[in-house]
Amino acid sequence: MTQTAEIVDGLRAWVAAESPTHDKTAVNRVVDLAQAGWQQAGFTTRRVPGRDGYGDHILVESPWGGADEKGILILTHLDTVHEIGAFGDPFQISNGRIRGPGVLDMKGGAFIALVAAREIARAGGCALPIRALVTADEEVGSPTSRALIEREGARAAYVLVTEPARNGGKCVTGRRGVGRYTLTAHGRAAHSGVAHSDGRSAIREMARQILALEAMTDYDRGLTLNVGRVSGGTTDNTVPEWCVAYLDVRMEDAAIAAEIDARLKALAAQDRDVSLTVEGGINRPPYRKTPGIAALFSKAQAIARDIGFDLQDVFTGGGSDGSFLAGQIPTLDGIGVDGAGAHTLDEHVEIASLVPRMMLLGRLMDALP
Repeated sequence: MTQTAEIVDGLRAWVAAESPTHDKTAVNRVVDLAQAGWQQAGFTTRRVPGRDGYGDHILVESPWGGADEKGILILTHLDTVHEIGAFGDPFQISNGRIRGPGVLDMKGGAFIALVAAREIARAGGCALPIRALVTADEEVGSPTSRALIEREGARAAYVLVTEPARNGGKCVTGRRGVGRYTLTAHGRAAHSGVAHSDGRSAIREMARQILALEAMTDYDRGLTLNVGRVSGGTTDNTVPEWCVAYLDVRMEDAAIAAEIDARLKALAAQDRDVSLTVEGGINRPPYRKTPGIAALFSKAQAIARDIGFDLQDVFTGGGSDGSFLAGQIPTLDGIGVDGAGAHTLDEHVEIASLVPRMMLLGRLMDALP
């Protein structure tokens, strides 16, 4: 079996085990597959039981290297955004592509990391210990895995994040920060026909807040605010007593993150008869290309050139688990598979990218001092 066929075959099982984040049983089915795969590759694993309705995480250790020795940390996740059955057939191959839920983001990257590490183990190991953290809740902000990520980061000299490549194969050397907030307005209910003047509309208050929030967007500063979901009210003929809005914030540096967080937490209702509460905060900090990240990228770029492709880097808007560590540890993100359509029904990977990207991961880990 060629390496490409082996990777495709392994991916088939992982992708077919559909794993939306909030379905703990489904997520744990693919976690079982990943744990078995790492064990068969000669690595030790420790299962961290899920909590709060989320699936389990796996801590992976190479058979070489001391427990306290700084090593290479691979960050991967196996939860996906698609509901089970969204694709019909979850694993479809056509025109040189594999299409399926999570195949790009990020089961493809998770699987090639396993293959790359296995090949290093078969060759007798490398200079640094290899550790992997396979998580189950990245798509919702890593609420139960962040502490594990930060703890494992304390033992890492380098971090490799197998999020998908960007824009035709680019890796990621900087990311915007992410903030998530929930705004809740409470007004006063009243019959809209009989006693309209007695009511205080929570929806009206929230509409004012939304206009003010989105007006804070400043493209020149790299700051965006987006209210993605709103719900409220009870019936068509009742002045709405409640309304909830969900706000996504992206920013390019830590100073802006602190500024916007303070502004949001100081929000007050414009109608004094309506209460407004704001919950949430900065979920993932922004990071820029540090000298350590630049040096790690240069090494990866040279290896890619030797393999036969031109690796470029990019600053991107989406957050990842790499955001938790990149400010302190050289981190190369977006080093997974190449494809497009993440989080859509056209999510796919380019089959031709599987082996080169796996080789890049393996040779880079082997080359790190």
